[in-house]
Amino acid sequence: MTQELLDLRLSIVEGRYEDALEIVDELEEMSKQSILRNIESFLIRLMVHLIKNQVEERLTNSWAASISDSILRIQKLNLKANKTAYYVNADEWLPLLEEALEAAIAPASIEVLSGKLTPMLLSERINREQVIATAQTLLDLTYLHPAKDLAKIVTNRLVELPGGQSWAEGS
Repeated sequence: MTQELLDLRLSIVEGRYEDALEIVDELEEMSKQSILRNIESFLIRLMVHLIKNQVEERLTNSWAASISDSILRIQKLNLKANKTAYYVNADEWLPLLEEALEAAIAPASIEVLSGKLTPMLLSERINREQVIATAQTLLDLTYLHPAKDLAKIVTNRLVELPGGQSWAEGS
C-alpha cells in the first residue's frame, strides 16, 4: 500500500487526476478486501464454536464468549465508515457462511469431543443447514440492534442453543 500512496501523491502533484482516481479505487478495493478477510476469520471462529455446540449439545462460558465476541466484531467490521451502509448486506451472507463452515471443520475437529473425530467424520455429523441458520440468525441481530445492546441480546439468544439453558443456569 505504501507504493500506491507514493504513486497517488505523484499523480496528484503531476496533475494526472485520472491516474490518481484509479489509484484511489485500487486503495478502496484493497481496504474492502482486508475488511472482508477479517470478517471471514471471525465467521470461521463463530462456525467452530457453533459446530462444537451442535455436536456436543452443550455450551460453555468460553464458547459463549467466543460466539458473542465474533458477532460483535463482525458487526463493527461490517459497518462502513459512513455508519449507514454495510460491506455485507443481510441477504448476502449465505455464500460466506457456507465457505466459513467448510473452513471451520478441520479446526473444530481438534476440539470437538476432545479431538476424537477426524475432519471427515465430523463433517458427516454436522447438520450444515442448522449451523448456517443459527449463524444467520445471530448475524441478523447485527443489523437490528446497536452495538451497546448487542452483547446482551446475543447472550439471550445463546440460551436457545443446545445446552444453552443449562449454561444459563450455571449447571
